Amino acid sequence: MSKTIEQVEFLRQHAKRASEKAYAPYSQFPVGAAILMRNGDVVIGCNVENVSYGLSNCAERTAIFSALAQGYEAKDMETVMVYTPGPKAYAPCGACRQVLAEFFKAESTVSSTCDGQLRQWRVAELLPDAFEFDIEAYRKPVS
Repeated sequence: MSKTIEQVEFLRQHAKRASEKAYAPYSQFPVGAAILMRNGDVVIGCNVENVSYGLSNCAERTAIFSALAQGYEAKDMETVMVYTPGPKAYAPCGACRQVLAEFFKAESTVSSTCDGQLRQWRVAELLPDAFEFDIEAYRKPVS
């Protein structure tokens, strides 16, 4: 779970820059996320709010969906860093935890940082007994 100080700071800077792109007119809480891919690339995301709050999207999910749209697969995603403003580093919300569990291995590290704190978890710690579905078991053979 531990990364070098340089790796943590590298991802922290990407996540912080991503937070500057956030669209957060309602909460005034710009969040950024940076996913480190196995090949060394970094894919970022930010929170995008909507006046009907339920249609908003968190930074973690934006980064994951962006990585998929760029052609990456779950197996390419190594770790994720989230940046939140203020003195406290926050854990991902419940929806993000389920999406993280879908695309990251249970032992993958999820980190959250702010200007004065770093917190880290494994995906399995954030969402024990995550909902899983074996789609291959339900696919019908093509005739």
